[in-house]
Amino acid sequence: MATVKISLSLASLSPSSSSSSIQSKLSPSFIPNAAPAKAVKLRFNGKSLRAKPMVYRSSRSVGVTCSASSSLTTLPSALLFDCDGVLVDTEKDGHRISFNDTFKERDLNVTWDVDLYGELLKIGGGKERMTAYFNKVGWPEKAPKDEAERKEFIAGLHKQKTELFMVLIEKKLLPLRPGVAKLVDQALTNGVKVAVCSTSNEKAVSAIVSCLLGPERAEKIKIFAGDVVPKKKPDPAIYNLAAETLGVDPSKCVVVEDSAIGLAAAKAAGMTCIVTKSGYTADEDFENADAVFDCIGDPPEERFDLAFCGSLLRKQFVS
Repeated sequence: MATVKISLSLASLSPSSSSSSIQSKLSPSFIPNAAPAKAVKLRFNGKSLRAKPMVYRSSRSVGVTCSASSSLTTLPSALLFDCDGVLVDTEKDGHRISFNDTFKERDLNVTWDVDLYGELLKIGGGKERMTAYFNKVGWPEKAPKDEAERKEFIAGLHKQKTELFMVLIEKKLLPLRPGVAKLVDQALTNGVKVAVCSTSNEKAVSAIVSCLLGPERAEKIKIFAGDVVPKKKPDPAIYNLAAETLGVDPSKCVVVEDSAIGLAAAKAAGMTCIVTKSGYTADEDFENADAVFDCIGDPPEERFDLAFCGSLLRKQFVS
């Protein structure tokens, strides 16, 4: 079994960050057998931290040190975030509740419980999710019979659901996940382009970015969401569009995702992908991820930073 040793430091990457706060800390409670030291040693088992440039496939033990210092200033050209589950853990107590409230207001006699909604999340997009559900269990009596009219019916449900969801966001009832604002600030400070790429409705995503990250950050963040592409995740279309629009090489982009379908989309676009698990995705298969964490994290519980994102792009780590 291979052993990977990693220590990260950002040096002078961000003028507003001290060396102690920039030092990336992998939580010993999250990584099995990790010692509480600055250089964290972990057992590489495919389920914990996995940085592909540092993967060794031999059975012998090896040591690799990964650091981002002032002499190694590789940075991503763009940092691309998924929205739901990455910026905010919205699914269980946000989108699900809003769907159910919509069904109730429309008197459809439909309720999505926690487990059912977890299964439905394997389908990218809210309109697609409702359509697949009704196709499987049967359409409500109030739904039209014509296929074109059913699309309008679903669109109306989704619009109402989005309005209810935005109320939750505007009231700030759902907080940002730890480390999101920190990582966005590091990227913007150092000239790294930042975008949000989501299957969710564009208005809902914009509300999250504006209300929870603030207007000053929001005006610097490009949003790709909703029906901006014809095919949704796991199709790579939204990440392909982001790279093309931002004018960046996909191989120099780092994506932060929380789901298997998001990971598949990012990898199909030729991008590096870090997974930060969310409530619904903790047990999904992230075998193809370049790294997996429970969150981004803020100091003193920081899991990774911009320096780590850059380190994943460097090619000097070979097996």
